[in-house]
Amino acid sequence: MDTDGTHDAPGTYAGQGPRPMVPPPPRHAPGIEATPVPPLPDGAAFLGWLRVPRPEAPPGIWRFGYTPRPEQEPERVPGRQLFSGAVISFLVGWLIWSLLYNGYLGSYWLWPLLALTPESWRAGDGNRLAFVVATYLYYLVVVGGLLIMVGRLGRWPEIWRRIGPPAWSAARPSARSATVEAPEADPASWPQLRAVGAPDAADRLAADATAGLMRDVDHARIDRAWQSVRSGRHALPEFTRAVLKDGAGACVHPSGERDLHARSARHDLIAGQVRLGTTADDERNPYQYRGAGLAVGPDLLGTSFLAVGPSGSGKTGSVIRPLTEALCLQALAGRAAVVVVGAAGAGLGPAENYDVVVRVGHPDSVYDLDLYGGTTDPDEAATVLAEALVGDLADPHPGADSRRSATVLAQLLGPYYVANGRFPSVPELRELLDGAPAPLAALRETLAERGQDAMLRELDARERQSGGAGDPSVLLADRMALLDRPAFAGFFDTSGEGRPFSLRALDHPVRVRIDLPERGHADASRILARLLLAQFTASAAHREDRSLFACLVLDDASRTVTPEAVRGIQRLRSANAGAVLTLRTLDDVAGPLRSALLGATGCRMALAGVTPWDGQQFAEVWGKEWIEATDVTDRQIVADEPLTKVSHALRKLITGKAPTARAVTVRQVERERWSASELAHAVPPGHAVLSLTTVRGEHAPPLLVDLRE
Repeated sequence: MDTDGTHDAPGTYAGQGPRPMVPPPPRHAPGIEATPVPPLPDGAAFLGWLRVPRPEAPPGIWRFGYTPRPEQEPERVPGRQLFSGAVISFLVGWLIWSLLYNGYLGSYWLWPLLALTPESWRAGDGNRLAFVVATYLYYLVVVGGLLIMVGRLGRWPEIWRRIGPPAWSAARPSARSATVEAPEADPASWPQLRAVGAPDAADRLAADATAGLMRDVDHARIDRAWQSVRSGRHALPEFTRAVLKDGAGACVHPSGERDLHARSARHDLIAGQVRLGTTADDERNPYQYRGAGLAVGPDLLGTSFLAVGPSGSGKTGSVIRPLTEALCLQALAGRAAVVVVGAAGAGLGPAENYDVVVRVGHPDSVYDLDLYGGTTDPDEAATVLAEALVGDLADPHPGADSRRSATVLAQLLGPYYVANGRFPSVPELRELLDGAPAPLAALRETLAERGQDAMLRELDARERQSGGAGDPSVLLADRMALLDRPAFAGFFDTSGEGRPFSLRALDHPVRVRIDLPERGHADASRILARLLLAQFTASAAHREDRSLFACLVLDDASRTVTPEAVRGIQRLRSANAGAVLTLRTLDDVAGPLRSALLGATGCRMALAGVTPWDGQQFAEVWGKEWIEATDVTDRQIVADEPLTKVSHALRKLITGKAPTARAVTVRQVERERWSASELAHAVPPGHAVLSLTTVRGEHAPPLLVDLRE
């Protein structure tokens, strides 16, 4: 069955086009010992996890076992005032009852008793026992009514909720996860399959789950395959046969893997979330978010994610690593394709968690990187390559215009592709940009033999423009020289003999990690990072099948963001794709692009330690809000009467303070949600301020989050 790669055999992909595709992935990179896959969970534990409620919640809330809270904080009386009021109300009630019982307030309160009982009961020879019983019942009713009245006045129910059994049950973990629901509502019985007449498949999956043969990834993967059946892309009988044959191992990922080899974060694949931390119980956070888990998923990453913080603030360990794990799990479930780019040794997860590991500049790398992104269109290849080479330079720089650079590259790539059936390698392209006579003459001769007059005119135009004012070829050749180094001699091969990885593979649930040679080749790494970002935005936006969520995780995007990259990030939301970028400071982005980058990303995080200048940028993009400001004014009381003066003097002698009159003014004011000073100095270590936006347009205001919990 043709499935977007979810059900294909290991090492195969459906719908291969005329482009270099990834070969069957190795189980681990050479020289790195493989770690074992985590053991299967206990059946009861898995069923308990599956049955935990996941109610709808505002954006960013960890839905696993979440208990909704009101949007506004209820008025909370201070504990001292609450208990003192309860004691006073009890004493008042006791006093009233004593006065009534002892007759100090008269006997008028007994008239209902006298009216409802026969007069004969009160006679000397009457039924005295019945009257005594009725009297005590009447006392009980009066005392009960009095207790209800003073209890409401003294807020006794609030005390019960704070220190009574309700507070104890709230502190204990909920037992709802262990309850077995009715078969038609129990998710472990797969009611969606029974509803369409596939009870045999539902029974097989339920049996595997009970026996402890199913993981959360298996459940998510089979549910994804079931969604493809519901959408009409695949047939129900074929899905049923696969489930009956393989059970929990049906519809397996092309790599054959059913779980990651290592996890360091909490994941919930049913809700599609990964937990990043806990929203702080801070008055600046909305009440419904306080104390709740903070989690993100594809619905938030689809608007792209930007994290800014200095080195050591937790960008990689607290943000990037959990996100990459979550995306790799989504890929194993057939829901996503992920490309993770970072410096070698950045701690982006073990190689066993990925299908493809490209270690640029490392002699033992199994895979190569396709410099042209798998395209056969010279104009497209020239545009993307020009963006990588000169996109970071300012316009006043001679030859820095990426459009003119793309034209120059197209004038060389087009003729070379027609003459050789492939694009030039890095040394060959450098020679062409330098204007070396021999390569150009050989290229011209080949084109003339094949009668390619149009391509000859392209070469003629390139020769006329070469050496002119503002010719970008010299700058392009200098940038290509950074890639034409001995360390990269075995990379970027275009002869077809290597194993290049192309971002055109985003049509499949592939997991890719690309290690850049940051040490010793920082400028080359920046070029490759810009190249991958440009290729990703182009490939993700032009995918035929957008049912897979595609995500690029770029750890350290310094000097990577260009005007075209910002425009590409803005287009990702409509293509079911997103980008995750981290920066040490916004100064690593060109000045005119900082506001544009913050505006293009829907999820923005400022970690502890950002500078006030960076904080100012975040404060501007987060805007202002209306709040109630309380102004308290203390004015000393000036007494005129002698007795009042004496009492004021005595009070000052005892308390050490002069008597004052307090005036309280409450008014509506507009202030920044988070000021630059607060972001720079009031965010504790291990914390961050994060705002979120979903692909549907729902917003979460800036939240103070503890990334350590």
